[in-house]
Amino acid sequence: MSEDYYKTLEINRDASQAEIQKAYRDLARKYHPDLNPDDKSAKQKFQKVQAAFDVLNDPSKRELYDRYGSSFEQMGAGGGPRGPSPGGGWTHTGSTPEDFDFSQFFGERFGGGSAGGGDPNGGFADIFSQFRRAGARGESGARRRARAAGSDVRSEVHIPFQTAIIGGTVDLQLHRPDGKVETIAVKIPAGIESGKSIRLRGQGEPSPEGGAPGDLLIKVHVAEHPHFHRKGKNLYVKLPVTLAEAAVGAKVDVPTPRGTVSLRVPASTSSGTRLRVKGQGIATSGEPAGDLFAEIQIVLPKTLDDEERGWLEKFGQRHPDEPRKDLRW
Repeated sequence: MSEDYYKTLEINRDASQAEIQKAYRDLARKYHPDLNPDDKSAKQKFQKVQAAFDVLNDPSKRELYDRYGSSFEQMGAGGGPRGPSPGGGWTHTGSTPEDFDFSQFFGERFGGGSAGGGDPNGGFADIFSQFRRAGARGESGARRRARAAGSDVRSEVHIPFQTAIIGGTVDLQLHRPDGKVETIAVKIPAGIESGKSIRLRGQGEPSPEGGAPGDLLIKVHVAEHPHFHRKGKNLYVKLPVTLAEAAVGAKVDVPTPRGTVSLRVPASTSSGTRLRVKGQGIATSGEPAGDLFAEIQIVLPKTLDDEERGWLEKFGQRHPDEPRKDLRW
C-alpha cells in the first residue's frame, strides 16, 4: 500500500506551507537517528518523514501528488499519456508531453475558436495544458535528480566528557581542496556517545555537475572524566566520605550535570554502597533523564595519632559481626 504523505506528517490535506514545515521540524527532531540511538526503527521513520516533506513542501510536487496520488512521479516525469498512435488511441513514447504540439494531431479546427465564439476542443485544451505543465515540472525534477551530488567529507572531533553529556558547540577546522581553511561551528547534541557521528547536510564538497553539495560527517570522540563514567543514560561516580559520615550519617554535596545536589548518606553505610539520585543522569531531547549512582568510598586520614588509633581499635572491638565471614574462593 502506498504511503499517505499527509498521514506521515500528521497533518490535514488542506495544511498550509507553514503547517507542513512545522510538522516536519517536530517529527524530524522526534525520529532523528542521532537523537534516538536505542530506537532501531527511528532511521526508517525519519526517512519516511523526509520523503513526505520533500513532496508536500514543493507546491508543484504537491499539486501532482494531490491529483495522481502515489503515481504522481510517473505522471510528472514522463509516464503519463502521449500523442495518438496512427491506428488510434494513445501510445507511450520516450518523449515528454511538451515535445508535442497537440494541434497538429487534430487539424486547424482545434487550434482556434469556433464560429459561434466557443472552443470546440476546450476540454482537450485544458487536459493538454495540464500535461504540458506536469511534464515540464517532472522533467526538470528528473534532471535535478540526475545531477550527481557532491562528495561527502568525513572528519573527527574530540570533546570533553561534560560537553557530550550536556551538549554544546565546538569549532571544527576543515581544509578544503582549494587550500582554504574553513572553521565550522558544530552543535553537539546532549547525550551523544563516543563513536557516534553527526551529519551536517550541504557542508561537504560541491557537485561538479551543479547538483546538491555533499554532507559533512563528523565522528565524535569523547574524553574520559577523572571521576564520572556513563552506562547508557545513567552516570556513575565514586563518592568519598569520612568514617564519621558513613558511621553516623550525613548530608554531602554531589556535583551533577545540572548543578550540585545534597545527598543524604544513611547511618552505618559501608564502602561500595550505591546511592541513587533520580533524574540527575543524561537527558536527551524528548526523553526522560537517566539517574546518577554514587558509590560510597570511606576515606581514612593518612596519619593517626595515638588517641585516634586507640579510639578506632576500641570501635573495632565493638563490631557485632565478622566482616569476612562470607568471603570464599
